[in-house]
Amino acid sequence: VQLQASGRGLVQTGGSLRLSCEASGITFAKYDMDWYRQAPGKQRELVASISRGRGVGIKYVDSVKGRFTISRDNAKSTLSLQMNELEPEDTAVYYCHAKWGNVDYWGQGTQVTVSS
Repeated sequence: VQLQASGRGLVQTGGSLRLSCEASGITFAKYDMDWYRQAPGKQRELVASISRGRGVGIKYVDSVKGRFTISRDNAKSTLSLQMNELEPEDTAVYYCHAKWGNVDYWGQGTQVTVSS
């Protein structure tokens, strides 16, 4: 199983970035998918979640509501996170996460840096 994240980058405050996570080795549509992030010296936090299948269940942490959009393409086994109006506080390593029952997998993380 592999969750390959891409889209790392350095952007200025107010900029945009799109992260992608391509899954292999799993039946992607069966999995609930999440984006987490971990900033230096802080605990890993859940940023956004999307439910399995058609992804009708979506949740965001309050700090990103209205700025970030999570989506999934089951045909391409890909999870995405569109991040707009980025702020320095969004600087972190972002991880994709797949969960199905008691089974879960993590991606390797991708760095997002927002300069002020």
